[in-house]
Amino acid sequence: MVKAADATIGLTPLHEAQRIVLDAACPLGLEKISILDTLGRVLGEDIVAERSNPPWDNSAMDGFAVRAEDIAQQHAISKPVTLTIIEDVPAGKMPTKSVGPGQAIRIMTGAPIPKGADTVIKVEDTEHTPDTVRVFKPEPRGSNIRPEGEDVKAGDCIISKGTQIRSGEAGMLAILAKSFVLVYQRPRVAILSTGDELADLDERFSNEKIINSNSYGIAAAVREAGGIPILLGIARDTPAALKEKISHGLNADILVLSGGVSMGDYDFTKAVFRDLGAEMNFWKLAIRPGQPLAFGKIQGKLAFGLPGNPVSSMVTFEQLVRPAMLKMAGAQMVGRPLLEAAFQEKFSKRTDRRHFLRGVLWREGGVFKVRTTGDQGSGILTSMVKANCLIDIPVEVERLNPGDLVSVQLLSGSTWMEQAAPLPLTGHRSSCC
Repeated sequence: MVKAADATIGLTPLHEAQRIVLDAACPLGLEKISILDTLGRVLGEDIVAERSNPPWDNSAMDGFAVRAEDIAQQHAISKPVTLTIIEDVPAGKMPTKSVGPGQAIRIMTGAPIPKGADTVIKVEDTEHTPDTVRVFKPEPRGSNIRPEGEDVKAGDCIISKGTQIRSGEAGMLAILAKSFVLVYQRPRVAILSTGDELADLDERFSNEKIINSNSYGIAAAVREAGGIPILLGIARDTPAALKEKISHGLNADILVLSGGVSMGDYDFTKAVFRDLGAEMNFWKLAIRPGQPLAFGKIQGKLAFGLPGNPVSSMVTFEQLVRPAMLKMAGAQMVGRPLLEAAFQEKFSKRTDRRHFLRGVLWREGGVFKVRTTGDQGSGILTSMVKANCLIDIPVEVERLNPGDLVSVQLLSGSTWMEQAAPLPLTGHRSSCC
């Protein structure tokens, strides 16, 4: 019987593996792209306002621009103030006249405040004809006016370098007339599956073959993380075939290989990596699923050897490849958002590995609760289909009971993303960055 302590020999703790990977990942160069293509990209420059927004004081209401002193007296509805209308100013037009004593200018929402006026009276508080307006309610000076620079002041940095562009930032870029901006390049990720047992989607295959799902699951994960997937297909179980395919992938920024990193007779990855001059950092992780995992550099490119089991491949991608991609793309936050939830089942494990259970998170009575998706076998891909989170069980935890608090990593599409705390990029400054 293998003791837990013995089983951990040669296993790299996940936190150490993550540090190694992030230290090796460097932000890529910059490129200039259209505002229409910026969603999800990371800014590579500070965005400074060249003019204020709004560029002048403007009306927040449809109504009448007046002088506050003309309507300041207390009066009853039976004795309103009557002012003479001297001009109409719709939005998009500049006023041509100044407001003097006893005068008013009809003004629409967004139109510039004319000279002489310091207050806008809402149209519903007036009675008016084409030539005059009766004001029934006084307003304090400055009412219903949006001041120049209320939103943005000229010369201010409005969006900082390193910000990921959402719809709000895209709208602000438009306000600031930034049709093209500098962003970090997206990492290109070459994806290779290995094994004579695999058949691709468009191949004729026999009952002895299994479908190559890993390439497509990883490709989707790469796209979701903002990268560009490059499918290399399937490498057969010979050193020559594997070496040729890996060589094709070294034009990308990252190589992700799935399968072939275990200790079987046909797992040639280790030897081929060595032949290609790889500088490897580790070959095994102290996690489940995903123990057989290789990482290093081949000709300066990040190279990951993920496990062949579909769930193991996806879980390890989440923990290592995705953070590396995000750092290379300039992101400041590289980890999935985290929440604490009450576990709803019993669970036990040995204290030799960190476990990631596929989970279903929901909120009930103001409390986050989580359960597993069912059978947690590393070949059961439906466990990922059903999951909206990964339940992170630390190495030292041996048992969980219903009600115990656990940390969960939210996966893409989770409705709880906005309530979670994202993991910032801290303490991972590469020597090459």
